[in-house]
Amino acid sequence: MNHVAKRAVASRATAPTWAGLFVVLAVLTGCTGTGSIFGGSAGPPQEAIQVTPRDGAKNIGPDGRLAVKAPDGRLESVEVTRTEGARRRAVPGEIARDGRSWAPRGSEGRVRLGAKYTVDAVAVDGSGNRTTRHSTFTTLVPGHRFIGYFRPENRSTVGTGMIVSFDFSRPVTHRAAVQRAIKVTAVPPVEVVGHWFGADRLDFRPAEYWKPGTEVTVEMALRDVEGAPHVYGTQDKKVVFQIGRSQSSLVDAAAHTMEVRRDGELVSTIPITAGAAGKTTTYNGKMVVSEMHEVTRMDGRTVGFGGEYDIKDVPHAIRLTDSGTFLHGNYWSDEGIFGSENVSHGCVGLEDVRGGSSDTPAGRFYDRTLIGDVVEVVNSEDKKVAPDNGLGGWNLDWTRWKAGSALR
Repeated sequence: MNHVAKRAVASRATAPTWAGLFVVLAVLTGCTGTGSIFGGSAGPPQEAIQVTPRDGAKNIGPDGRLAVKAPDGRLESVEVTRTEGARRRAVPGEIARDGRSWAPRGSEGRVRLGAKYTVDAVAVDGSGNRTTRHSTFTTLVPGHRFIGYFRPENRSTVGTGMIVSFDFSRPVTHRAAVQRAIKVTAVPPVEVVGHWFGADRLDFRPAEYWKPGTEVTVEMALRDVEGAPHVYGTQDKKVVFQIGRSQSSLVDAAAHTMEVRRDGELVSTIPITAGAAGKTTTYNGKMVVSEMHEVTRMDGRTVGFGGEYDIKDVPHAIRLTDSGTFLHGNYWSDEGIFGSENVSHGCVGLEDVRGGSSDTPAGRFYDRTLIGDVVEVVNSEDKKVAPDNGLGGWNLDWTRWKAGSALR
C-alpha cells in the first residue's frame, strides 16, 4: 500500500517537469528560422520573405534575375554575397521606399555565371514581429567562353585616327547582344558607331577623326553575354585613353614624297620610296599606325614573297596594315632612290642608317609618331586598302560604316 502511494506521488511530481520541457522545446523550435523569431502569427519565411531565384536552385542561366520581396511586411535588411572561386563580394542593392522589395544596383540585377549567391534578409510585419530568411542558389558554369582582344591600351595617348577594335576569340553570332554590351563614349561628346567585319571583329569610330584632347572611355560588360549558342563572355572592364595632337601624313607614290601635317599645318616634306611599279606596289588609301618597333625583322616568306628578302634589323618600323605594309627606315638602298624611285616590296621607305638614328628622316618621323596617326597613300598603281586590313575603317564613308552595325 505504501509502495503504491509512493508511485502515485512520484507521478504527480513528474508531470510539471515534462510540461516545462514541452514549453522549452516549443520556444527552441521557434528560434530555428522557420518563422517569427519572437513568436506571433508570422507565416513561414519563404512566404513572408520571397527570394528569387528560389532557395537551393542550381544552374541558373544568364537571364536569371535577383530579387527579394516582403509582400505583407517591410524589409529591414538584406545582405547578398556572391562567391566566385575564392573571391567573395557583397552585391550592392537598395530597399525600396515602401520596404516591400530589395533590388540590386545596375548590372548586378542580372546574375553572374559560375557563382554561388547567399541571401540573408530580415523583415518585420505590422505587429512588429521579425522574420529572417537565409537562401542560397548557384548559377550555370559555362562550358565555353569568349573574350575580346582590344586596342588601344588603357591609359594610352593615341593619334586622332585611332579606331577601337575588338578581335573575338570565338565567332560571334549574337552580334547585337555583344555590341550592346560594349559602350564607347567621348568627352567632348561625339557619336561613336560599331561596325562588324565578319563574325569575330567589331570596330568603333566616329564619323570624322577624333578631336585632339578628347578622352575616350570603352566599357566592356561582356561577362555572361551569350555571343553564340552556349558561348558566354568573360570581361567586365573599363579602358580610358586620350587623343593627342593631330598628325596626318600624305604619301604621294608618284611624286615620291610624304607631306607631314601637324594640327593642320605642313611641318615637313620627306623623300620616300614606295612599292615598285607593276610588281609590288603600295596600297592606296588611309592606313592607321597600329604598331611601332625601333628594330624588327622582315622576312618576305611571311607575306607571300618567298625568299626575296630577309632583313633582320629593319629600323624604325611602323605597321600600317595587318597584311604587312610598313613605313620604315631603309639603310640598304642607295641614297639616290629616296624622292626619285619606287623600289620596295609594298612598304614606304625613308632614308635611315643601320641600327637607326634620331638624326635621319626615318628616325625623326618615328620619334614624332603616335599609334593612331593616319598615313594616307595616293597615286599608287595599286587598289585601295581593304577597310579590315589593319585599322583601315576610315576608307568607308559614314553611311557604309553605320550599315555594318548590328544595332540599326
